[in-house]
Amino acid sequence: MAKTDANYLFVINSLAGGGAERVMTTLLARSKDRAPDGRLHLALLDNEPAAYTPPDFVTVHQLDARGGQLASIRQLLKLVRTLKPRLMLSFLTRANVAAVAVGRLTGVRCVISERVDTASHFSTTRLKAVKMLTVRTAYRLAERIIAVSAGVADSLVENFGIARDKIVVIENPVDVEAIRAKGAEAPSIPLEPPFVVGVGRLVPNKNFRLLIDAFAASGAPGKLVILGEGPERPALVQRIAELGLTDRIALPGFAANPFAVVSRAEIFVLPSNAEGFPNGLLEGMSLGVPVISTNCASGPSEVLADEPRRPLEDKVAATYGVLTPVDRVDAMASALRLLQDPELRRRYGALAEQRARMYSPEMATSRYWAVLEPDAPTG
Repeated sequence: MAKTDANYLFVINSLAGGGAERVMTTLLARSKDRAPDGRLHLALLDNEPAAYTPPDFVTVHQLDARGGQLASIRQLLKLVRTLKPRLMLSFLTRANVAAVAVGRLTGVRCVISERVDTASHFSTTRLKAVKMLTVRTAYRLAERIIAVSAGVADSLVENFGIARDKIVVIENPVDVEAIRAKGAEAPSIPLEPPFVVGVGRLVPNKNFRLLIDAFAASGAPGKLVILGEGPERPALVQRIAELGLTDRIALPGFAANPFAVVSRAEIFVLPSNAEGFPNGLLEGMSLGVPVISTNCASGPSEVLADEPRRPLEDKVAATYGVLTPVDRVDAMASALRLLQDPELRRRYGALAEQRARMYSPEMATSRYWAVLEPDAPTG
């Protein structure tokens, strides 16, 4: 793509950690040739400790909205009036709403990216209807919406009335070589193979209770290691004790380098009730580890079966891994037993890495810029 003198403004709540934040920094790092130095800008709405570092050729504007929607709009509006960007690209719901509002007030083009199934993430409080209406109104005013999976796109159409032709699906990128280099490092916790691994926040939506119960029911040898921290820890610890498995199921907490642990696992499991796009699943696959995932909305079926999600009655040995129905202990236990076959694990591990390489950062970046500047020449 030819360079331009215009400013481009990327907007996100913060870089405090998570899949959206990682993808934002990955996209920026590979966009240096899209504009001259100093013309790529990043607005961080909240002043929080960063888990990711943007490249040094990006100008970072630290705002301090403290999680507030109106404060996000006011502060972003002031910045946009100063920068006069050619366009904005935003990630995450609050940043998306703020960017659309500011775009309407200033006439700046606005492309937003939906990272999760927003409808499923709103709490069931009296404010849910207000939040749904806000998203419905704002998202319809965006120039384009980039969804991270077909399932997220479907939710935008069905729950928010977004026109299908306004949405483009661009899956999250995964840097296989970087992940494999991290996987080769020494793990920060003692490990005793064989073990099954799960990674994620200890919250209800990640449903690690399912993985614990399925592991107990499977009769699989070895141990289960669940990396992550969160409010569900006490309940999970209690459940492990009830099953009499405190010596076989470990919750070591957050790991700065989870890949060093995952790379040494026999099986990686994603037990979620819902995902926007299953970053953790692809990261496990990048390490050549065979995977099991619930067939949740959205993403796992698209990754493992290369097809849209469809209802499952039992486990399915898909092309690149094993899918199970959501919240079904018996099906996940059966999948764990299925992958006790060493030859099947080797085959699925090789296929998993092969599949992960299809989600390269270079391809994703090219697709993002094709949406941002569809008429720009390449070169």
